[in-house]
Amino acid sequence: MGGAAVVLSAREAAQLRAILGEKACAALVAEAAPEVLRGLARGQSVAELAARRPMILARAHARLAARAHPAPAELRSDTPREAVAEEDVETTHDGFFLTRRYRLRAPLFGGGQSAPLLREVFVATDAALVLPYDPLRDRVLLVEQFRMGPYGRGDPRPFLLEPVAGRIDAGETPEEAARRECREEAGLDLRGLEKISAHYCTPGYSTEFFHLFLGLCDLPDTGEGRGGLASEQEDIRTHVTGFARAMELLRSGEANNGPLVLSLLWLERERARLRAAG
Repeated sequence: MGGAAVVLSAREAAQLRAILGEKACAALVAEAAPEVLRGLARGQSVAELAARRPMILARAHARLAARAHPAPAELRSDTPREAVAEEDVETTHDGFFLTRRYRLRAPLFGGGQSAPLLREVFVATDAALVLPYDPLRDRVLLVEQFRMGPYGRGDPRPFLLEPVAGRIDAGETPEEAARRECREEAGLDLRGLEKISAHYCTPGYSTEFFHLFLGLCDLPDTGEGRGGLASEQEDIRTHVTGFARAMELLRSGEANNGPLVLSLLWLERERARLRAAG
């Protein structure tokens, strides 16, 4: 009980019960509690774990969502997760982010099991991403910020153009997270959401799962703005630009963020329908 108490404050428990109901709230606590108990066993304090509560809950929420909403398996194999023989799992980093090392044997297409595989996984949360679009003015809003991935790769220009994006918190739907992030990062209230895709972004080593949307909204004149939460050390610049200019960025390669590329290609296909509907 002590470990589970670290996971949820009384206020958060009440909020989650109101949003998810008693059964779902209990499932979330049960899913999150092992991570808390492992942290306590490794000597982490209650205060340390409480400070990471949002990430712990978001990771648990993502695992529950993965089990509740599996994608179809018509062309691909429908071999279940239970067919993987997990021999050992070790948490190699346990902080704000989490990494695990697995030793396992996976089913082979020709039958039988593989030789032991050693694999490291970055255990992330689910995320909501939104490309804001004004169909009347034919404009999009792009977010620009410093990114550690390009920096760590050695990219001489580690600032990327992206859609609005953020973590899906425990108790949120992807749509709710998308609307919240648009308010936080760009000061936008959306009129509607169009689903583009739900997909893994780097399945070779990360659990991160993206819910990608187009957000219908009213955008101001073209120009720059500021956004983000100081509490999360976000320093965000926003750009409102015409659709034609956005497609130039795609063709030149300046738009080199995967979700942005996918969003712009989807918008190119659906633009006439969206503009006709107003």
